[in-house]
Amino acid sequence: MSAQVVHFEIPLDNVERGHKFYQQAFGWQLNVMPEVNYAMALTTDSDERGMPKAPGAINGGMGKRGEFLKGPVITIMVDDIPTAEKAIEKHGGRILQRKTPIGDGSMGFTGYFQDTEGNIMGLYQAGSR
Repeated sequence: MSAQVVHFEIPLDNVERGHKFYQQAFGWQLNVMPEVNYAMALTTDSDERGMPKAPGAINGGMGKRGEFLKGPVITIMVDDIPTAEKAIEKHGGRILQRKTPIGDGSMGFTGYFQDTEGNIMGLYQAGSR
């Protein structure tokens, strides 16, 4: 399992206000996806797929504050979300949202879990499986 931190999510109460803040304060480029009430945040020089060019750099996203997006979320890339879910549960964590496709699944899959300390964290699996 790779288990690299690859993404972050920031909850917003007022989406337009939040977008404006991060664009103006930090110069982040946002790719807004109104159909899913979410925006990808490009925080660093990235390739045509939105993947950071600098080693160790990550991009993120912003969405309407909600059930799993209550506070900032760190997302961990795994090879297989169901396998990661089993390990999380085995070691005392709790699954909040099982493997869910992003769109049609070609962009990948996501899930959310709560660790043993009460933190909500994200999972990401690369697309089309």
